[in-house]
Amino acid sequence: MSKPVARPLTPSERAERTASTAFGSAFTEHLVSIRWSEEQGWHDAELQPYGPLLLDPATVGLHYGQVVFEGLKAFRSANGRVGVFRPEAHARRLQSSARRLMMPELPEELFLDAVDALVAQDQHWIPDDPQMSLYLRPVLFASEVTLALRPARAYHFLLMAFVTEGYFGPGQRPVRVQVTDTYSRAAAGGTGAAKCAGNYAGSLLPQAAAQEEGYDQVVWLDPVERRWVEELGGMNLFFVYGSGRDARLVTPPLSGSLLAGVTRDALLRLAPALGVPAAERPVSLEDWRSGCASGELTEVFACGTAARITPVGEVGTADGSWTIGDGTTGEVTARLSDALFGIQRGELPDRYSWMRPVEPAPQPAGT
Repeated sequence: MSKPVARPLTPSERAERTASTAFGSAFTEHLVSIRWSEEQGWHDAELQPYGPLLLDPATVGLHYGQVVFEGLKAFRSANGRVGVFRPEAHARRLQSSARRLMMPELPEELFLDAVDALVAQDQHWIPDDPQMSLYLRPVLFASEVTLALRPARAYHFLLMAFVTEGYFGPGQRPVRVQVTDTYSRAAAGGTGAAKCAGNYAGSLLPQAAAQEEGYDQVVWLDPVERRWVEELGGMNLFFVYGSGRDARLVTPPLSGSLLAGVTRDALLRLAPALGVPAAERPVSLEDWRSGCASGELTEVFACGTAARITPVGEVGTADGSWTIGDGTTGEVTARLSDALFGIQRGELPDRYSWMRPVEPAPQPAGT
């Protein structure tokens, strides 16, 4: 069922709302809502105006953390058409996260229907600026009203959207990162492989500590030996060894504590097609430091839906810092970024069928 807003914002009102595109601030006019209960399963799917929720103080998700979410993007191509990048992969990862937290799995078809409905309705919000996109945020939370410590028996799925540029702003500048040897993001057997809210709440303190010292992001090490590199903030990391025709790509393997990034998976498939072999293997902090010192390790970048491909220029630790290459964006990083963005923007062939086209919904005159 669809209940769009009675009076859509005018182009000038939309422009005013998107004047600041700080990540997560310029929300569009609609969302999709779907509910689940033991008695009815998934039901009451509806496109509706974006607005506040009314929650009981005893809502389970507020107390026991049964909350999982996703992040994916819709892009406007040079010819004006809009496509969503790999929504099927995000649907499957949401299902995996839900399984880990004993939540019902939203069927992939229903997830895609929700994406299609919202992007069709609000895609006119996407500016023509190629650096801008529509970020989609699906979230599933336990909505039953009880404080019994057990899996909830009712859940609420929401899909909302906002206009954004890159997570680190325009230009995707190289970032400065700090390695934490005090805090851990996750451990094997925990929830590190799930995209759940608690993982991100626990990252805020070390992230703030890194920013206070002038760094952009925090690097997570494994929680046992504090030796092996895992993730950068909420992003996956890639290491480039060699250069030119000898360049090769390495990323830490999915150990059970790392999130299986959709962009990470795309790059593992895209890089070999560009002549850059890619492999999954452990990378220690000492490997990182010594590789940069010898010149063998030439580039490092992070990747994710929000950050796209972000070069890493400098690394700080408790006993010193070092620069990667010359501190600027490397040749392999730039090639991969251009290739991925070219597919997302419709400027390069989509040989992997990663883009899901969405036609616009009819809009009232004047919008």
